Amino acid sequence: AMTGLRKRVTVGFLSIVCLLFFSGMVSFLELSHLSRDTGEILKANKRNIELAKEMLDAAHEQNIALIRLSVFGDRSCDSLCRKSMERLENTLLVAQSEALEKSFLDSLAFATTGLRLLTDGFLASDAARRTDSLAVRGADSLGARWYRTEYGAYYDRLVSAINYYMTSTQSSLAPRAEQMKTNAYRAVTPVLISLAVMIAIVPVSYTHLTLPTT
Repeated sequence: AMTGLRKRVTVGFLSIVCLLFFSGMVSFLELSHLSRDTGEILKANKRNIELAKEMLDAAHEQNIALIRLSVFGDRSCDSLCRKSMERLENTLLVAQSEALEKSFLDSLAFATTGLRLLTDGFLASDAARRTDSLAVRGADSLGARWYRTEYGAYYDRLVSAINYYMTSTQSSLAPRAEQMKTNAYRAVTPVLISLAVMIAIVPVSYTHLTLPTT
């Protein structure tokens, strides 16, 4: 009878070992998925910040070029202005191609298009050509008035749209982070259950093994 009991206990322990092994494998797979999701979220967050910074830099560069062109008549900034606009648009295209939620880029695309049309219109206008004259350079020039009354508002709108894109894409990661927390609990649950079963069985098995035979 004692030998049969020992066999049953041995089978029970082997069952517990198998249970722990399989629950450990399940937890390992879940944690692997969790690690991958965490890496993707961090990568996406970093990438969004990089693209937003690139667009802000391009917009700032164009803003400086347009100030020098419209207010101070520096025609050498013409090419820089066009180059900065292209840099902004190209970065926007990259952001649109990589975005999981493209609706966050709608206002930014609209603001970028508006700025492009306004910039091209000014560069082709008489106001831009008249900045070549020393007599109309400075804070009271036609170009300076254009910058204050038209371009400045568009530039502010663009910067706001870039900031909105950056903050909105970060907030969109919150549901994924919440799901990750759920996955973390799910990953450790099988092991915890196995440990609870083992803790419950071991004392009982030990008691049976140590009882004196009659």
